[in-house]
Amino acid sequence: MLAQNIDLDAASQARYFVINSDGEWRIRYRDEMFGPYKTQSEALLFAIDAAHGVGKRIGSSEVLIEGEKDHFHAEWIYGHSCYPPRNI
Repeated sequence: MLAQNIDLDAASQARYFVINSDGEWRIRYRDEMFGPYKTQSEALLFAIDAAHGVGKRIGSSEVLIEGEKDHFHAEWIYGHSCYPPRNI
């Protein structure tokens, strides 16, 4: 089960990172890795579900996805993005 422990960074926000590691999709949360997942969409759905649960408790969470050259962008933000997500 994907951890939903509260991990706060300097901005008081829990962050879940969806990454591609050697061709497999994984979720990094704190110092832990979860997965592999069959597709990027599957990993996103699991990460968003976990982030939503944390967001309900602390009011702030987000899911970031790995883009080109190891840069990340926010794919889902608690309180701003739809839950359950659409178009994933």
